Amino acid sequence: MKNHLTPLLLLLIIMLQSGYLFSQSVVDLKLIGRYSSNVYDGGGTEIAAYDPATSHLFSVNASTGTLDIIDLSDPSDPVFLSAIDLGPYGAAANSVAIKNGVVVAAVEDTIKQQNGKAVFFDAAGNYLNHVEVGALPDMITFSPDGNKVLVANEGEPNSDYSIDPVGSVSIIDISGGIAGLTQANVTTLDFSAYNNTILDPSIRVYGPNATVAQDMEPEYIAVSSNSEKAYVTLQENNALGVINLKNNKIVSLIGLGFKNYMDVNNKLDASDQNSAIVNITNWPVYGMYQPDAIKHVRLNGNNYLVTANEGDVREYSAFAEGSRVASLLLDETAFPDAVTLKNNNNLGRLNVTKNLGDTDNDGDYDQLYTFGARSFTIWNTSGGLVFDSGDELETFLYEKYPLNFNCSNTNNTLKNRSDDKGPEPEGIEVAEIFDSTYAFVGLERTGGVVVYNITDPLNPRLVNYVNTRDLSQTPGLNSGGDLGPEGLLFIPAAESPNGRNLLVVSNEISGTIAIFETDVLCATYKVQVCYDGQTYCVGKKQLPSLLQLGAVIGPCEAEERNHTPSSSVNLNGHFVYPNPTTGAFQLKFPAPVTGNATINIYNMMGSVVWSASFSSTDLSIFDVDASMLNSGLYFYTVSTLSGDYNGKVVISK
Repeated sequence: MKNHLTPLLLLLIIMLQSGYLFSQSVVDLKLIGRYSSNVYDGGGTEIAAYDPATSHLFSVNASTGTLDIIDLSDPSDPVFLSAIDLGPYGAAANSVAIKNGVVVAAVEDTIKQQNGKAVFFDAAGNYLNHVEVGALPDMITFSPDGNKVLVANEGEPNSDYSIDPVGSVSIIDISGGIAGLTQANVTTLDFSAYNNTILDPSIRVYGPNATVAQDMEPEYIAVSSNSEKAYVTLQENNALGVINLKNNKIVSLIGLGFKNYMDVNNKLDASDQNSAIVNITNWPVYGMYQPDAIKHVRLNGNNYLVTANEGDVREYSAFAEGSRVASLLLDETAFPDAVTLKNNNNLGRLNVTKNLGDTDNDGDYDQLYTFGARSFTIWNTSGGLVFDSGDELETFLYEKYPLNFNCSNTNNTLKNRSDDKGPEPEGIEVAEIFDSTYAFVGLERTGGVVVYNITDPLNPRLVNYVNTRDLSQTPGLNSGGDLGPEGLLFIPAAESPNGRNLLVVSNEISGTIAIFETDVLCATYKVQVCYDGQTYCVGKKQLPSLLQLGAVIGPCEAEERNHTPSSSVNLNGHFVYPNPTTGAFQLKFPAPVTGNATINIYNMMGSVVWSASFSSTDLSIFDVDASMLNSGLYFYTVSTLSGDYNGKVVISK
């Protein structure tokens, strides 16, 4: 834009681009592309990570034992490039992460009870280094500051329980670079300090002859935004571990409690029988939260944890904890209506644990505990429950799919998973879009992604749900659409190949990756406009001024959204390079700018945080050193005699 801007119009731009005018918007998901591994029900696409510099997506392929590299430069048409064979380092990868051009995969040993490896590659897929971690590395992530890699080592036993390795978390110090990594850079923590400690009763320690350290099975890790704390879900144990990353010590082991399905807000459909009736109601049973994925988020200056409460059951040849309620002896005092409850159309078919509930040790069950909570939960960082979605997922899904409610990911049968864990929320991603924070929750069985606005952690709102499964088709290879979402990945617009926010969903059963754009739908009293290649929701009072700036009513067309994938961004006839930047960048103009120029950089609140003046030197390139600024989104103006320019720059350290 090359106009002289009044202070009012400039303020409007700042408010618009900072998201200040978005309080009435909700997030929509639009499928724009799909990748297929051509593998059905074999883990062809489980977890993905994205490198913004190359626009490459790295996807875990358990079926082939490879790390597949996919070109995402055109998100509507992802293309397979090559595959990294992980055979030299073990069996298959379970997880992958990327930061600053470094790719790391968590690779399990060919014997699961042996220690696995964290294997490092560059963004072209070239091997860099590897180190040994704990048994069965199941999830891997970087700390936000890029100095550490953390690995959740699940440590599952073998089938006859003759070998039960300790569950652990490996912390790899990469601050000195990848090339020089040795085993001395690895600290592996376990829970042996709790072996002789009285634990919260909601923490489950129940493997045959297992110590606490052996029984803990780390599943997923979230790291605080300041890189000082790590939070580890211990799924089978219904617990959360907290690690101090300043000294690499486990500082607490927290029980997550139980969900009471007699609460008016906590109902469930508990039977796969009597398929003509969906009966979402209260039952005298408790749910173990048993979260899988976890994310850390800051809301209103406070730290929270967001979990997808999938649930899990131990099933081995030497030890299987699951049982139908109908097969258990129920205490007559606790369950005076036991005969009715054990009817298969009621509670009889529900799978519960045999290893919890006999409170007086007299051989019958005084309480019943089922697997998972069929919900997502927001916790404080001490493990206190802030919000749980209750029965909203099942209630909503029944309204959406009355003929396929609680179907599985390999069949379309009504109520097929009601006796187990329902829709099974497994994956979770959290993202800030405009002025709101959203949680994206993947439903492993039913399929699809539920979107919650969690800006107010006490009162999250379900704002959308999208399911790209095709219930008119029988699930199979290239049939049934996207099945079994496992990993969710948000790519912010500043790093996206098409300049739009993207949500990448890896679907384990169908072996597909679905790519969504997150558009904005305007709520009441808001108008959707296209300005500077972006779609916004603005109030009607602000609309005339925005139209004066060159905006048009309606969403931006698809062709207006695209830009050439590059580390530079063309804004209003000039370039910002590099963008994102660590702090130093250049503003490049196609012709010299005449006269003096003043550059101001604004933060998200509209305050000037950097300013410089340039004398009349006919410059076409302005060097800006804003390295003193923290990571984040900033806006700038370049004021000259010939006009004013404005744009956005992302600082990422």
